[in-house]
Amino acid sequence: MSLDQLTEEQHASLMKVRKRVIEAIGRNMDLYGISLSTGHLYGLLFFADKPMTLDEMGVEMSMSKTSMSTGVRTLLDLKMVNKVWEKGSRKDLYEVEYDWYQTFTDFFAIKWRKAVEGNILVLRRSLDELNRCLASEPEGPLRKVLEEDARKMREAVKYYEWLDRLIDTMESGDIYQLVPKPE
Repeated sequence: MSLDQLTEEQHASLMKVRKRVIEAIGRNMDLYGISLSTGHLYGLLFFADKPMTLDEMGVEMSMSKTSMSTGVRTLLDLKMVNKVWEKGSRKDLYEVEYDWYQTFTDFFAIKWRKAVEGNILVLRRSLDELNRCLASEPEGPLRKVLEEDARKMREAVKYYEWLDRLIDTMESGDIYQLVPKPE
């Protein structure tokens, strides 16, 4: 149903409800490091009845094309929106990814994978350095501190390896065998 068919009062009432949801989506996404305006953009696309161009989004949100482009690029990178093709259109069109389960797993997989890889790299380099120090350090207070630091770092590596497996479970979809989607 097109919004054109609504009375002015119905339209105003609907927009009030949508605005409340869009604000909530924006605040929620802000908690995950996505700007409030990008969250609002996602909310706009969520309620759109057809794919939108950057120009259309800019008009709706009173934002510059540059800001819209940055926000859309962020949402594309996080797989929260898709670029779609429409016959006869020369402009890029975007629509929201409605599978929130997939969006959730993609978002966290992307964010967590980056953190896991960086942290494991730092921990392994640091462990190598500590092990070199331990190889030449005689018994004494410094050796005890180095051994304890190495133990803590090995435990951290185990955690990140576990988190890496969790990410694999999310990316493969196996997570839904453990925590099924509602029907």
